[in-house]
Amino acid sequence: MHLYHLLQSGRRLSLYNKHIPMDERLRKQLEFIVEIDKEKNILRQTHLSGHGRRENDAEHAWHMAIMAYLLQEYSNEKIDVAKVMLMCLIHDIVEIEAGDTYAYDEDAKKTQKAREAAAKEKIYSMLPADQKLSLTALFDEFEAAETPEARFARAMDNLQPLLLNHSNGGSDWREHQVSAKQVYERQSRTKYGSETLFEITDRILQENIKNGSLKDAAK
Repeated sequence: MHLYHLLQSGRRLSLYNKHIPMDERLRKQLEFIVEIDKEKNILRQTHLSGHGRRENDAEHAWHMAIMAYLLQEYSNEKIDVAKVMLMCLIHDIVEIEAGDTYAYDEDAKKTQKAREAAAKEKIYSMLPADQKLSLTALFDEFEAAETPEARFARAMDNLQPLLLNHSNGGSDWREHQVSAKQVYERQSRTKYGSETLFEITDRILQENIKNGSLKDAAK
Protein backbone atom coordinates (compact mmCIF):
# COMPACT_ATOMS: atom_id res chain seq x y z
CA MET A 1 0.00 0.00 0.00
CA HIS A 2 1.32 3.47 -0.92
CA LEU A 3 2.35 5.60 2.08
CA TYR A 4 -0.24 8.30 1.28
CA HIS A 5 -3.10 5.79 1.24
CA LEU A 6 -1.75 4.18 4.41
CA LEU A 7 -1.87 7.53 6.20
CA GLN A 8 -5.30 8.35 4.82
CA SER A 9 -6.66 5.02 6.04
CA GLY A 10 -5.65 5.87 9.61
CA ARG A 11 -3.33 2.87 9.87
CA ARG A 12 0.10 3.38 11.38
CA LEU A 13 3.19 2.66 9.36
CA SER A 14 5.30 -0.16 10.81
CA LEU A 15 8.96 0.54 10.12
CA TYR A 16 10.29 -2.21 12.34
CA ASN A 17 10.43 -5.39 10.30
CA LYS A 18 12.97 -7.85 8.96
CA HIS A 19 13.78 -5.57 6.05
CA ILE A 20 14.57 -2.51 8.19
CA PRO A 21 16.21 -3.64 11.44
CA MET A 22 16.51 -0.99 14.14
CA ASP A 23 16.24 -0.72 17.89
CA GLU A 24 12.87 -0.26 19.58
CA ARG A 25 13.45 3.34 20.69
CA LEU A 26 14.31 4.51 17.19
CA ARG A 27 11.37 2.58 15.72
CA LYS A 28 8.96 4.36 18.08
CA GLN A 29 10.46 7.76 17.29
CA LEU A 30 10.23 7.24 13.53
CA GLU A 31 6.67 5.94 13.72
CA PHE A 32 5.67 9.00 15.76
CA ILE A 33 7.34 11.24 13.16
CA VAL A 34 5.31 9.61 10.38
CA GLU A 35 2.13 9.77 12.48
CA ILE A 36 2.33 13.52 13.08
CA ASP A 37 2.53 14.13 9.35
CA LYS A 38 -1.25 13.73 9.53
CA GLU A 39 -1.40 17.16 11.17
CA LYS A 40 -1.05 18.57 7.65
CA ASN A 41 -4.49 17.12 6.86
CA ILE A 42 -6.30 18.91 9.72
CA LEU A 43 -7.88 22.03 8.26
CA ARG A 44 -8.67 25.09 10.35
CA GLN A 45 -11.31 27.74 9.72
CA THR A 46 -8.67 30.44 9.15
CA HIS A 47 -7.72 31.14 5.54
CA LEU A 48 -4.23 31.88 4.28
CA SER A 49 -3.34 35.50 3.57
CA GLY A 50 -4.38 36.78 0.18
CA HIS A 51 -7.75 35.02 0.52
CA GLY A 52 -6.08 31.65 0.00
CA ARG A 53 -7.29 28.20 0.99
CA ARG A 54 -7.92 27.17 4.59
CA GLU A 55 -4.67 26.66 6.49
CA ASN A 56 -3.84 23.38 8.18
CA ASP A 57 -2.69 22.74 11.74
CA ALA A 58 0.95 22.17 10.80
CA GLU A 59 1.10 25.52 8.99
CA HIS A 60 -0.51 27.24 11.96
CA ALA A 61 2.02 25.69 14.37
CA TRP A 62 5.00 26.57 12.16
CA HIS A 63 3.79 30.16 11.83
CA MET A 64 3.35 30.47 15.60
CA ALA A 65 6.87 29.17 16.27
CA ILE A 66 8.46 31.70 13.90
CA MET A 67 6.34 34.46 15.42
CA ALA A 68 7.47 33.50 18.93
CA TYR A 69 11.10 33.87 17.91
CA LEU A 70 10.56 37.19 16.13
CA LEU A 71 8.30 38.75 18.78
CA GLN A 72 9.95 37.43 21.96
CA GLU A 73 11.06 40.94 22.97
CA TYR A 74 7.40 41.85 23.57
CA SER A 75 6.79 39.16 26.17
CA ASN A 76 5.71 40.56 29.53
CA GLU A 77 8.24 38.28 31.23
CA LYS A 78 11.59 36.73 30.43
CA ILE A 79 11.05 33.52 28.49
CA ASP A 80 12.94 30.51 27.19
CA VAL A 81 12.08 31.08 23.54
CA ALA A 82 13.19 27.60 22.43
CA LYS A 83 10.70 26.13 24.88
CA VAL A 84 7.98 28.45 23.57
CA MET A 85 8.73 27.45 19.99
CA LEU A 86 8.52 23.73 20.79
CA MET A 87 5.29 24.36 22.70
CA CYS A 88 3.88 26.08 19.61
CA LEU A 89 4.96 23.22 17.35
CA ILE A 90 3.32 20.46 19.40
CA HIS A 91 0.22 22.15 20.83
CA ASP A 92 -2.19 20.97 18.12
CA ILE A 93 -0.83 17.47 17.43
CA VAL A 94 -3.76 16.10 19.44
CA GLU A 95 -6.10 17.37 16.73
CA ILE A 96 -4.95 14.50 14.50
CA GLU A 97 -7.34 12.41 16.60
CA ALA A 98 -9.55 15.05 18.25
CA GLY A 99 -10.14 17.24 15.21
CA ASP A 100 -9.94 21.02 15.09
CA THR A 101 -12.29 22.88 17.42
CA TYR A 102 -13.24 26.28 16.05
CA ALA A 103 -12.64 28.97 18.65
CA TYR A 104 -16.22 30.22 18.42
CA ASP A 105 -18.05 26.88 18.23
CA GLU A 106 -19.55 26.70 21.71
CA ASP A 107 -21.04 23.22 21.30
CA ALA A 108 -17.76 21.68 20.12
CA LYS A 109 -15.87 23.35 22.95
CA LYS A 110 -17.98 21.44 25.50
CA THR A 111 -16.28 18.17 24.51
CA GLN A 112 -12.90 19.59 23.49
CA LYS A 113 -11.00 18.80 26.71
CA ALA A 114 -12.15 15.18 26.80
CA ARG A 115 -11.43 14.59 23.12
CA GLU A 116 -7.97 16.12 23.37
CA ALA A 117 -7.08 14.25 26.57
CA ALA A 118 -7.85 10.93 24.89
CA ALA A 119 -5.94 11.96 21.78
CA LYS A 120 -2.93 13.06 23.83
CA GLU A 121 -2.67 9.65 25.47
CA LYS A 122 -3.07 7.76 22.21
CA ILE A 123 -0.63 9.75 20.09
CA TYR A 124 2.14 10.49 22.59
CA SER A 125 2.10 6.89 23.79
CA MET A 126 3.75 6.02 20.51
CA LEU A 127 6.97 7.59 21.82
CA PRO A 128 9.56 6.19 24.22
CA ALA A 129 8.36 6.78 27.80
CA ASP A 130 10.74 9.65 28.56
CA GLN A 131 9.79 11.60 25.45
CA LYS A 132 6.10 10.92 25.99
CA LEU A 133 6.45 12.36 29.49
CA SER A 134 8.31 15.49 28.40
CA LEU A 135 6.02 16.33 25.48
CA THR A 136 2.76 15.67 27.31
CA ALA A 137 4.04 17.84 30.17
CA LEU A 138 4.76 20.60 27.65
CA PHE A 139 1.29 20.23 26.16
CA ASP A 140 -0.28 20.39 29.63
CA GLU A 141 1.80 23.48 30.47
CA PHE A 142 0.50 25.19 27.33
CA GLU A 143 -3.08 24.33 28.22
CA ALA A 144 -2.75 25.56 31.83
CA ALA A 145 -1.20 28.90 30.73
CA GLU A 146 0.40 29.41 34.14
CA THR A 147 4.05 29.93 33.11
CA PRO A 148 5.63 32.82 31.17
CA GLU A 149 6.35 30.49 28.26
CA ALA A 150 2.80 29.16 28.13
CA ARG A 151 1.27 32.61 28.37
CA PHE A 152 3.41 33.85 25.49
CA ALA A 153 2.69 30.75 23.40
CA ARG A 154 -1.03 31.27 23.98
CA ALA A 155 -0.61 34.88 22.84
CA MET A 156 0.90 33.55 19.59
CA ASP A 157 -2.04 31.14 19.24
CA ASN A 158 -4.40 34.10 19.41
CA LEU A 159 -2.39 36.54 17.30
CA GLN A 160 -1.55 34.25 14.37
CA PRO A 161 -5.13 33.66 13.10
CA LEU A 162 -6.07 37.26 13.94
CA LEU A 163 -3.31 38.57 11.65
CA LEU A 164 -4.36 36.27 8.81
CA ASN A 165 -8.03 37.15 9.23
CA HIS A 166 -7.26 40.87 9.32
CA SER A 167 -5.12 40.51 6.17
CA ASN A 168 -8.21 39.07 4.46
CA GLY A 169 -10.46 41.93 5.53
CA GLY A 170 -12.02 40.00 8.40
CA SER A 171 -13.72 37.58 6.00
CA ASP A 172 -13.59 34.60 8.37
CA TRP A 173 -15.36 36.58 11.09
CA ARG A 174 -18.01 37.68 8.61
CA GLU A 175 -18.49 34.16 7.27
CA HIS A 176 -19.12 32.75 10.75
CA GLN A 177 -21.00 35.83 11.98
CA VAL A 178 -18.68 36.23 14.94
CA SER A 179 -19.31 39.19 17.21
CA ALA A 180 -16.76 41.61 18.58
CA LYS A 181 -17.70 40.45 22.08
CA GLN A 182 -16.79 36.85 21.24
CA VAL A 183 -13.46 37.84 19.72
CA TYR A 184 -12.56 40.12 22.63
CA GLU A 185 -13.32 37.34 25.12
CA ARG A 186 -10.69 35.18 23.41
CA GLN A 187 -8.17 37.82 22.40
CA SER A 188 -8.12 39.56 25.79
CA ARG A 189 -6.02 36.63 27.09
CA THR A 190 -3.17 37.84 24.88
CA LYS A 191 -2.44 40.55 27.44
CA TYR A 192 -1.22 37.91 29.92
CA GLY A 193 1.58 37.04 27.53
CA SER A 194 2.18 40.45 26.00
CA GLU A 195 0.56 43.78 26.82
CA THR A 196 2.20 45.29 23.74
CA LEU A 197 0.74 42.72 21.37
CA PHE A 198 -2.67 43.06 22.97
CA GLU A 199 -2.57 46.80 22.23
CA ILE A 200 -2.03 45.97 18.56
CA THR A 201 -4.76 43.33 18.75
CA ASP A 202 -7.17 45.92 20.13
CA ARG A 203 -6.40 48.33 17.30
CA ILE A 204 -6.95 45.59 14.73
CA LEU A 205 -10.28 44.64 16.29
CA GLN A 206 -11.44 48.25 16.44
CA GLU A 207 -10.66 48.62 12.74
CA ASN A 208 -12.72 45.52 11.95
CA ILE A 209 -15.60 46.82 14.04
CA LYS A 210 -15.54 50.06 12.05
CA ASN A 211 -15.52 48.30 8.68
CA GLY A 212 -18.31 45.93 9.69
CA SER A 213 -16.32 42.68 9.71
CA LEU A 214 -17.36 42.13 13.34
CA LYS A 215 -21.05 42.17 14.13
CA ASP A 216 -21.10 44.63 16.99
CA ALA A 217 -18.85 46.91 19.02
CA ALA A 218 -19.58 45.41 22.45
CA LYS A 219 -16.54 44.23 24.41
